[in-house]
Amino acid sequence: MTGVLLLHGSSGAPDLDRARLVEAAGYDVLVPRWDVTYEVPLESFPVGEIAARNDRVVVMGSSWGAEAALLLGVLDERVDSVVAFAPSAYVWGRTLEDGRQRSAWTWQGEPLPFVPYDEDWKPDEEPPSYTGLYRQSVQVAGAAAEPARIPVERIRGEVLLVVGGDDKVWPAAEFADEITRRRGDRPTRTVAVAAAGHRAVLPGEEPKTAGKRMARGGTEAADRELGRLAWPEILRVLAG
Repeated sequence: MTGVLLLHGSSGAPDLDRARLVEAAGYDVLVPRWDVTYEVPLESFPVGEIAARNDRVVVMGSSWGAEAALLLGVLDERVDSVVAFAPSAYVWGRTLEDGRQRSAWTWQGEPLPFVPYDEDWKPDEEPPSYTGLYRQSVQVAGAAAEPARIPVERIRGEVLLVVGGDDKVWPAAEFADEITRRRGDRPTRTVAVAAAGHRAVLPGEEPKTAGKRMARGGTEAADRELGRLAWPEILRVLAG
């Protein structure tokens, strides 16, 4: 049987509608709440718990949860495949109250290399879109961004990427293209809708509203279309 570890994004709110959909399709699901902070140990996600009662593990995550899902696919041999909604191709940091930046994640006690945010960037939209911040930070980092690139070519099974071309949080479509290039001939599939934003809405879900005030892009219709197209591909990955 396939077990699914379902990781939420920066809103801090577990994707309970999504968990119910996956459970209704016949799969065992764990949907932990985790603190979106700096230096989160990747070992703290309950891969072992879901692996102990299933033959294979798929990690499914959104946004920062997608970043974690891809990293778990790289680092934890128990993970078979990854489904990443609005993925990142890099490890990012978190900015502390005193302005210092620290890695978002650790593995075996060591912080992972990350791309630091360019402190000279300022938003020019209201509510703010942050796609420019991520693009500019990678550009400014230059060669120093390479150690922070997620080595997705090491993920053993399939990687499914679900992206909106109008994502206003970070450039997920560009990140998905990078991931696909890095994967080479390894099984990788992208489901994309040009007019969709940061949050796909699967059939049977309600649009998520929790989280920091920011532009996320898309429209409800386009986000639902992205979810409609993604759902059969998700079921295919879960079926193995």
